[in-house]
Amino acid sequence: MDLARQITELKAARNAVILAHNYTVGDVQDSADFVGDSLELAQKAAATAADVIVFCGVHFMAETAAILNPGKTVLMPDQFAGCPMANMITPKELAARTAELPGVKVVTYVNSTAAIKAMSDICCTSANAVKVVQSMGDAEILFVPDQYLGHYVQTRLGKALHLWPGFCPTHRRIRPRDIKEARAAHPEAKVVVHPECMPETIALADHVGSTSGILRFCRESDAREFIIGTELGLLHRLTKENPDKRFYLATELSDCPNMKLTTLEKVFWCLRDLEFVITVPPDIAQQARVPIERMLEVV
Repeated sequence: MDLARQITELKAARNAVILAHNYTVGDVQDSADFVGDSLELAQKAAATAADVIVFCGVHFMAETAAILNPGKTVLMPDQFAGCPMANMITPKELAARTAELPGVKVVTYVNSTAAIKAMSDICCTSANAVKVVQSMGDAEILFVPDQYLGHYVQTRLGKALHLWPGFCPTHRRIRPRDIKEARAAHPEAKVVVHPECMPETIALADHVGSTSGILRFCRESDAREFIIGTELGLLHRLTKENPDKRFYLATELSDCPNMKLTTLEKVFWCLRDLEFVITVPPDIAQQARVPIERMLEVV
């Protein structure tokens, strides 16, 4: 019996749902009940009636699902799939910075630990960061932990933010010269990049968007060719949903090894053995739930 069929049978037996991020490997995406970006996955996790949530992505995403679903079982096929950006800020560091900025409001990118979310006023994703910051009115804002997404929000709103010096290593590897070389090789292609990229890279793009935004732009655009400036896993879905269009990576270096830790075999073992369970301490979960739910209300 093939793995895909066994996974389907186990899902039914466990009353489980599989959520996969757009950056996971292709066969994992194909096995999922829903594939999306961080915002879409958070929304699905908040609304699911399943008893078991198998989260194919990285640790902070599974934590968010656990926070939004007390009483449900949240599993990760690979418990070591972490996020370097989320590790670039600690509660001690955030406390020290907010002490330097009395009255500041903390807007936290979901690419962060539950402990950091618990210290925040509101969370955001790359899909709704501009709307979230806009919803804060004239408040002084500390944006953590992604300096590049924060910079992008600043430019969109014309509002100065205090930016934490964190970043996504994968998106930082997409350089301006990569865009220029790809455009020279494919002059008819539209350049579409993620807001986690460096400002110099973003400045060369025809469109900037989260993974869901990139998918939507490429689907609705009349263009037939696209240069994609985000993690290479998105090309699986782009190609699958747009077989008549062509997609080129800005660079082959845009690979997140953590997203690739989840394999179809691990999804099967996860469902079969009901491991690895992701939990968040109740006090942290209770505090973190508030800024996450505020984020979901802004959408």
